[in-house]
Amino acid sequence: MQQAEIAKLLAGADDPGLFSAAAALTRENFGDEVYLRGVVEFSNHCRNNCRYCGLRVANTAVHRYRLSVEDVIACAGLARELSIGTIVIQSGDDFHYTRDDIARIVVEAKARADVAVTLSLGDRADDELLFWREHGADRYLLKVETFDEALYAQSRPGLTLADRLARLETLRRAGYEVGSGVITDLPGMTPEILANDLVRLAELDLDMVAVGPFVPHPATPYGDAPAGSILTAFRAMAVLRLLSPLANIPSTSALNALRDGAREQGLTLGANVVMPSLTPETVSPDYAIYPGKNAFRADARSRVEAAREAIRRVGKIPSTAVGGSKRRRHV
Repeated sequence: MQQAEIAKLLAGADDPGLFSAAAALTRENFGDEVYLRGVVEFSNHCRNNCRYCGLRVANTAVHRYRLSVEDVIACAGLARELSIGTIVIQSGDDFHYTRDDIARIVVEAKARADVAVTLSLGDRADDELLFWREHGADRYLLKVETFDEALYAQSRPGLTLADRLARLETLRRAGYEVGSGVITDLPGMTPEILANDLVRLAELDLDMVAVGPFVPHPATPYGDAPAGSILTAFRAMAVLRLLSPLANIPSTSALNALRDGAREQGLTLGANVVMPSLTPETVSPDYAIYPGKNAFRADARSRVEAAREAIRRVGKIPSTAVGGSKRRRHV
């Protein structure tokens, strides 16, 4: 699929055909199963100052928290009890936790339950990434947000796209299943940039690809920018499915932040993954990357069951499987 054709689809040239093709391709490769990934958001400290993110270091209004290593392991242990095949250990770029802290979390989480462990810790050093892989980490999630160099530099001050892409390559070489993603309607994004972003993301040939709409946070420089279009995000998700037939694609919580029920609708348009939070309810509202993130105030069990109910509402089947990369099996 050429970039010009993608741009037309993103503009709404053939929504029925696009959505139908994405749904059919998802069913062909994944059946009606939807994988669950339980996310443990263990720290909302971040050293970066991304202009779109509520956790940015300059936002002094955030109530900051850090879970102890023992608490993270306890949260991860819920995966077995709740029949979840994958846990995602996620934080801001917080170097308070050492290489050995994270390794201990990985080792003990896998010892407690038969789960895959995904790390989402930002720009950690190459030697740390390799160390965690050696200690059993299965996957790593590192969003790009956009492949446009100027927009990337504008949105993530002091950081470069080249460094991000190099780190993705390090992860691939280390043997991780690798995931990344982009934000639709990021301030300054044009339809041409988004079309190119989708092509570039698919060309990386990753195990997981994601797309979610921009949700403005009032305590950021982008706080007054308009929210992204849910329809554009749906179109981008469907295009990604056509470009990456075997990749795992989540229906993101950002969709529900803009419209209740949008996340489950995404499961009918190309997505096959949902990621409920296992973060303790005492701190989960503080992991406020954007307003509406973790808005469902309940314990982890209730959040997971709500996710399963949403999956069933659209005629899908909540899976208990680890949900490993199908792309790798076809290499």
